[in-house]
Amino acid sequence: MGTPEVHWPVPPPGGFTLDHLLAVRQTHRHTELIDASLVLTHPPSSFHTDTVDLLVTGLRATAPDDLKVRRELTVVLDRCNAPAPDIGVIRAGAVTERDRRSCAARDLLLAVEVVSPGSASLDRTTKPHKYAAAGIENFWRVEEEDDGTIGRPVVHVYELDPVTGRYIHAGLHRDQIKVTEPYDIDIDLTAFDRI
Repeated sequence: MGTPEVHWPVPPPGGFTLDHLLAVRQTHRHTELIDASLVLTHPPSSFHTDTVDLLVTGLRATAPDDLKVRRELTVVLDRCNAPAPDIGVIRAGAVTERDRRSCAARDLLLAVEVVSPGSASLDRTTKPHKYAAAGIENFWRVEEEDDGTIGRPVVHVYELDPVTGRYIHAGLHRDQIKVTEPYDIDIDLTAFDRI
């Protein structure tokens, strides 16, 4: 029995664009467009899934009517960059169709990335840099507490510095995240133990 033949997509001249991404996402939803390259990610771990569930529930609990909380919504930064944060808080007017899977960067108020081993560099450096350059005012990076077991989520909160156009660290939250941007949010992170 031989090795199965795999057909990898070959980038067109100039790289992949948003149109290519939207076509691929119909068959592989865990795909992003970063610097004109298609990035396919593996299915999330239990920690990742449970953390996203906890944060989505908490974010929706206090979200005003003019905002929506979405999972893996493609955010169009430019023709060659369309990442999909694990969680996004967007203006309600940005969602015009029930199955719409993308929004413009100007409509994203908070991007949340839960760091996974296979995407750590993207989640910690590449994507936050691109979100800041696009003017997205709030970013959360969520890490797993490293205590030798399945740890709780630890949330690093960043806010966009209007002078430098870069994120500044605005807080680290272990047991509870209580912030006022982009709206009043209060999430009990210890609830992770009960999921």
